[in-house]
Amino acid sequence: MVLSSRFGEWSQVSSANTEKPWPRRIALVDCNNFYASCERVFRPDWQNKPVGVLSNNDGCIIARSNELKEAGIPMGAPYFKHKQELEALGAVVVSSNYALYGDMSARVMNTLGSFTPEFEVYSIDEAWLDLTGFDLSTLDAYAREIVSTTHKHTGIPVSMGIGPTKVLAKVANRICKKRKVPGSVFNLGSAENLDAVLQSFEVGDVWGVGRRWKESLNRIGIYTALDLRNSDPTEMRKRYNVVMQRLIMELRGVPCLCFEEIEPKKEIIASRSFGEKVTDKQSLIEAVSGHAARAAEKLRSQGSVCGAIQVSARSSPFIPHEPYYAKSVLIRFEVPTADTRRLAEAAVRGIDGIYKPGVRFMKAGVMLVDLSAASEQQQSLFGKPDSDSSVKLMDALDAINGRYGSHALRTASSGTRSHKAWHMQRNRMTPGYTTRWRELVGAG
Repeated sequence: MVLSSRFGEWSQVSSANTEKPWPRRIALVDCNNFYASCERVFRPDWQNKPVGVLSNNDGCIIARSNELKEAGIPMGAPYFKHKQELEALGAVVVSSNYALYGDMSARVMNTLGSFTPEFEVYSIDEAWLDLTGFDLSTLDAYAREIVSTTHKHTGIPVSMGIGPTKVLAKVANRICKKRKVPGSVFNLGSAENLDAVLQSFEVGDVWGVGRRWKESLNRIGIYTALDLRNSDPTEMRKRYNVVMQRLIMELRGVPCLCFEEIEPKKEIIASRSFGEKVTDKQSLIEAVSGHAARAAEKLRSQGSVCGAIQVSARSSPFIPHEPYYAKSVLIRFEVPTADTRRLAEAAVRGIDGIYKPGVRFMKAGVMLVDLSAASEQQQSLFGKPDSDSSVKLMDALDAINGRYGSHALRTASSGTRSHKAWHMQRNRMTPGYTTRWRELVGAG
C-alpha cells in the first residue's frame, strides 16, 4: 500500500484498488501580526508593549500588535494623524525592515516544511500544509506540536486552521485567531457542529469574497458562510462566475482549489515613491536603474526574458499650485533580454525622454512587458539573444547578491552615493539582526 499525492489529490492506493481514500485535511498556518512579531523577536522588552510598523517612507501603519488593534488604531492609518495617540499609549513605532521580515519568513517556512512532504508557501506569512494521511485521532496534537515548534525555533507565534478544503481551512484559521483558541489550532474536521460554525461566520470574511460581492450577496439574502454554502452553485455561477461556484463547493467540503504551479508573471513592475522630491536628472537615472536591476532579477528567477521596458515618472497630484506632470516611455528590444545591463541602459534612455527641468518628481519606476520563456526565444535577423557569457554573468550576479545582499553588485548607473534623495525614508528602522554582520545581536 502506498500514499500517492498531489496537493489536493491525496489518496490511499492498494494493489486491489478497493480501499477508500483518506479524508482530506488541509492546514493553513498564518503568522500572528507577522511584521510586529519579527520586531519583537530581538527585542523581548517589547513583548507587552504596543508595536506598530510603518509603510514605505514612514507614511501609514501597515502592521499592528494586538495591543494596537485593541486600542482602535486602524490598519493603513496615516502615522501623522495618530502620532499623539500612539505616544500616549507608549507604543513602539518602527519603519518597515523588509530584509528582516524576508529572512524570518524563510526560517518559518523551513520549519513548517519539515513536518509534511506536501507544503506550499502562500505568502510571506502564510503556508498550506497537506496533513492528509496522518492519523486523525492524533492530528490535533500533531498540529499543536507544529505550532509550538515553529514558535520555539523562530520566535514567531503562528495559528493553524484545518479543514477538508482550502476555503474551510481559511475559515478555521480566522476563527482560531479571532477566538484565541487554546493551542492556536482549530480543526473544522473536529467541530461538533459545522453548520453552527459557518452560521457565525460572515460571508464577507469568506476567502475570495470581496466588498462588492458581499454587498451583492447581502442583497439576495446571503449573510453568512452557511447561507452561501446552502445556495445553488449552478445558479450562483450564472449570476456571478465560476469562482463563486468553486467557493460554494469548497464550503461543502468538495476540493476545487488544488495545488498549482505558479504561473510566470505577464509583466513585472518595480517602482517606489521617493523619500523626498527629486528635481535633478541624475537622481531619476539612479532610481530607474536600480528598479530595472530589481525587475531583471525577478525576470530571471522565473526563467523569462522581456521584449520591452516601460519607464515612467511623475510628480505629486496633491500639491496645490504645482502642475501635475506624468510621462512614460516604452523602449523595445530587437531581441528579448534578461540582461540587467541592457535593461538599465534602456531605463536611462527612457529618462532622457521623460525628464523635465523644474518638475519635482515624487515617483519613478519601470515595467517589463512582452515577457516570454527564455528557453523559447525566436531567432531574429536583426539582433542576437543574450549570449552564454551574459547568462553566466547574470547567474553570478544573482548568486552574489543573493548571498551578500541585493546591492552588493550593481550597475554604475544606479549610483555610488551613500545618501540618495530618492531612497525611502526609514528613520525608525531597527537593525538587520539576521542579515547584516555588523548588526548581529551581541551577548554580554
